[in-house]
This record gives sequence, structure tokens and C-alpha cells, in this order.
Amino acid sequence: MEQVGYDTYCKLLDEVVKEMQGIKVTEEKDIQIDMNVSSFIPDEYIENSSQKIEIYQDIALSKNEEDLANVIDEIIDRYGNMPKEREGSLEEKEEKLGARQQLIDEREKEVENLIKIAKIKQLCKMVNILKIVQRRENAVFYFDVDNFNTEIIDNLIKEYRNLIKFSPGKEPYVTLILNTTSEDKILESITQFLEKCLQNENSKVN
Repeated sequence: MEQVGYDTYCKLLDEVVKEMQGIKVTEEKDIQIDMNVSSFIPDEYIENSSQKIEIYQDIALSKNEEDLANVIDEIIDRYGNMPKEREGSLEEKEEKLGARQQLIDEREKEVENLIKIAKIKQLCKMVNILKIVQRRENAVFYFDVDNFNTEIIDNLIKEYRNLIKFSPGKEPYVTLILNTTSEDKILESITQFLEKCLQNENSKVN
């Protein structure tokens, strides 16, 4: 099942369930991610379609990092192999933390990417970015014009210098030069950029 479009399906399903329960639903803007990164659950990893859909839904409906960490723990407990035992015994919690960083197994890179993209979406919501599009070795970040602050852009330009380019207009966006086609480095660079945006957002508030 493709990740693209599935987040929207899960969101709509969640809204319908809440409305049936009489819970007020606050509309959230949809975050779009378009990157050349493999992010799905392989059949070899989870064969059961119902279980696979359940995991997709849990990932899509994660609201924060704690929710996502709980999903990762569930994946590891139900389907994944823990990392090889290190010298000296470790507590179960420490083992799980190491497993989160490595996530499941090198064979399950697509699942790891799926989790990383979910975290990227969470960061996007926190810094008012509505869309990320990868164009060859560049990543383009489209900001929410209704909640846009130019001070953040000024600070990012000072830090990234010639690695980013700001394009103002009705749909302001920043282009980040990635200089790589590696999936790991692409996801890492995008996550770091969003974390820098969040730091600037938080410093603005403080």
C-alpha cells in the first residue's frame, strides 16, 4: 500500500470516528511530502494485510514524538529483531532506545524511512511548513503563508548561507541544496533543517 494518500485516508477515518463519538474535531492542514525515498512496509516483513494497515494507521495518526516512539516500540516487539547483545548487560529500555535509532533491522530500511518521514511531518506542523518536494539534489520547503515569519528565514540564511535560497510570493518557499542522492542523508538533512526552523521559532517566542 502506498504511503502517499494513506495519511489523508487515516485522518478522514479518525475524524469520522470522533464525530460519531461526539468529539469536536479541529481541522488540521494536510502536510505533503514528495521525496525520492522508499518508505513502505514490505510484505516480507509483515505478511498480514490487516496488521500492515493497522501499523500504517498508527504511524499516520501519531500526533507527537511520544506517539511515534510508542508505535516504534510496538513494531519492534511484534515484528522486529532487537540489536545484537552488546558487552555488558543493558536494561530493556536502553535496548529499545538503541533499536529505535537503528529501527528494526538493516533489511527493513523502508520501514525505517516510513518512521523518519512521519517525524518530518510532525516537525513540519510545528514550523508551519505545508509541503516538501525533492527536486533532484534539492529539497523545497513551502511555508504556510498565513503563519509565515520572515525573521526565521533571515536566521536560516545566516546559518546556511549559499546552501539555501528564499523565494517570496503568494506561496513562499525555501530551496535547500542537499548535494546527495543518498536516502539516509536526504532524510537527515531535511530533519536537521526542520529542527533549525523549530529552534528559531522557539527563540522567537521566548
